[in-house]
Amino acid sequence: MSDPQKSGKMPKIIAIANQKGGVGKTTTAINLGTALAAVGKSVLLIDLDPQGNASTGLGIDAEKRAISTYDLMMTGAALEDVVCETQIPKLLIAPATTDLSSVDIELASLESRATQLRRILNAEALAPFALDYVLIDCPPSLNLLTVNAMVAATSVLVPLQSEFFALEGLSQLMLSIREVRQSANRDLRIEGVVLTMFDNRNNLSRQVELDVRENLGELVYNTIIPRNVRLSEAPSFAMPALIYDHTSKGSIAYQKLAAEMLRRHAQQSRAEKVRG
Repeated sequence: MSDPQKSGKMPKIIAIANQKGGVGKTTTAINLGTALAAVGKSVLLIDLDPQGNASTGLGIDAEKRAISTYDLMMTGAALEDVVCETQIPKLLIAPATTDLSSVDIELASLESRATQLRRILNAEALAPFALDYVLIDCPPSLNLLTVNAMVAATSVLVPLQSEFFALEGLSQLMLSIREVRQSANRDLRIEGVVLTMFDNRNNLSRQVELDVRENLGELVYNTIIPRNVRLSEAPSFAMPALIYDHTSKGSIAYQKLAAEMLRRHAQQSRAEKVRG
């Protein structure tokens, strides 16, 4: 693995976003981050959701959150003072508290309200961590925190629940991504769409998959995350499903998702070299 610090390259910054709650967004952030770390990638997960579920799910208790992503966004705290280690080697986290709930109001009066996170995640601040990936777990709404994540990100990964209104909500998110691209981050792209909570026995799940693939084509990952009890249980034990039960269908799916993502990035790198 190349060392991002030595190579001078910025890590890939991926915002994991969907304005709907309960679609597997935080589950994806935790388990994708764990799966990438398991194959040797250095990962920082930034918890930008006031609920702080990603922090809880990685076993970060209250005393480790004395300095949180709220301080990162609003009080000028240094990234190195916010980031802490997790039980997973090579997986770091910038934890969240409910203090983040007020950030939307506090940011509204600032001229730099949409670019606050991008300013923080600069090359100098990230270099000491030698990261390959930064994953941002966004709140379940298209608020200023989510906009900050998109403005700071290289790409947006969209977890999409296999349900009737999935495409309706997705179109709204795509419009928001387009607006951010036009106004503040022209390099932002869609990392991909990953179907979550999929029940193969359910005709509706299969129909949603057909519709999404027909509309979005190659943007949709081949890997599908199944509805799986182990994925639901793991957070109550303050650990990723990949640690709680690495043999479960959900854990295996996230390992496959990480492998598919890495293959896509390798293909993109080769294509860029050819063009260059």
